[in-house]
Amino acid sequence: MDVTIAASTRAVEVTFRPTRPGFHIYSLDLPSGGLGVPTRVGVRAGLEATGAPRADEAVRWLDLPLLDTRLPVYPDGPVTISLPVRRTGPAAEIVVSYGACSRSVCLPPVIDRVTAVTFAQARVF
Repeated sequence: MDVTIAASTRAVEVTFRPTRPGFHIYSLDLPSGGLGVPTRVGVRAGLEATGAPRADEAVRWLDLPLLDTRLPVYPDGPVTISLPVRRTGPAAEIVVSYGACSRSVCLPPVIDRVTAVTFAQARVF
């Protein structure tokens, strides 16, 4: 899975791009503590979220008949999660969690991976 992060003083965009065909990530709406790893994008130390994260793809349902359950996932392929933010300092941290799976294989989950970003201009607005 290739993950790219773009941060500005108004938004953070995280793009999840599978490096193999047939892989998807779980939805922002997937509850924690159950099957799958919900996708999460958060900020701290220099950015403050001003709204909820949103995906550029619609959720679809993955049926797992052997487990008698359905899970909300994004379509196979790339998806970008956008989070509106407000800058509160000259640097920030973006925190990302996700689980990527195909119909038969799941990659190791990524939980609370932190990426530091700095802003070229040190003034806080």
